[in-house]
Amino acid sequence: MKRSIFFLIIIFFALNFFSLSFAFDSYGLQPLAPNGIFSTFSTESLPEKSFSLEVATERSREPNYYRFSLKGAYGITDRIEFSAAVPFVYNFNGAYDGFEDISFGIKHRFYNEGKHGPSLAYLINASFSTGRDEITSNGGYGAGIIASKRVGPFKGHLNLLYERPGTSRLDEDLLLSAGIELSAAHNFALLAELTTRKKLHNVDETGKYKQMEARFGVRVKTTDSIYTTLGAGFDLESRNPEYRLMLSVTFLTPHEKKNIEKIYEEE
Repeated sequence: MKRSIFFLIIIFFALNFFSLSFAFDSYGLQPLAPNGIFSTFSTESLPEKSFSLEVATERSREPNYYRFSLKGAYGITDRIEFSAAVPFVYNFNGAYDGFEDISFGIKHRFYNEGKHGPSLAYLINASFSTGRDEITSNGGYGAGIIASKRVGPFKGHLNLLYERPGTSRLDEDLLLSAGIELSAAHNFALLAELTTRKKLHNVDETGKYKQMEARFGVRVKTTDSIYTTLGAGFDLESRNPEYRLMLSVTFLTPHEKKNIEKIYEEE
C-alpha cells in the first residue's frame, strides 16, 4: 500500500524538473475518455473490436483561438489500441484558421498492474501536416512510456513522451505529464493533470522550458456508452496560454457483458 501511494505522489514531484512559454501549443495525439485525463494517457485500452469516437472543443485565452477536434480509437486486441486525432483551429488571434497536424498512433499495454507495481504501456505516434505553417509542425513522430496505478478510489497516470517535429524551425521536445482521477461516484470522476513540455536542443535566452500547465475538471458517465468531460487549464508561468476551457463528449460502442456461469458443488 505504501509503495502504491508513493507512486501517486512521485509523479507530481517529478514534474518539478520541468517548466513553459509557447506561442502555440500543438494538439498532437490525445487520449479518449475514459482511458486518460485530458492529454495524459492511461495504460487502459478499449476491448478487442470495440471503437470510440470523441468530439471536443476548446477555448484558449492569450493566444486567443477556438479548437475543434475529432478523435477516434479502435481496440485491435484487449491490450493494443489504435487512435487518431483531427484538430481544427478557428480564429487564431483573429488572423487565420485551419487544420493542425493529423495524428495517429498505437498504444500497447505490455505489463498488467500488480499488487504494488503499476501497469505499463508504450506509445508510438506519427503525424502529417494538412494546414497552415503557423499552426502545424509539418508532421513528425514520437514515442513514449505510460504507467498507471490504482489506489482505492484514485487512479494515477504518468507519461514520458518524446516528439520530433517534421520542420527544422521547431525543436525536439520531451513531454512529461501526470494525472489523477478520483471516482467520486459510480458515474462521476474528478480529474487533475499537470503537463510540461521541454526543449531538448537549441536553448536560447528564454531557456529550454516551453510549457507547464495545470488542468482540472470532471467526467460524467452520462450513459453506459457516453462520457462528458468538462475542464479548465491554467498556465503556471503567466505565459501562453493564459487559460483554456475544454469540453468533450465521447461515444463508445456498447460491449457485451460476459455471462458468469456459477457452479455449485453438491454436499
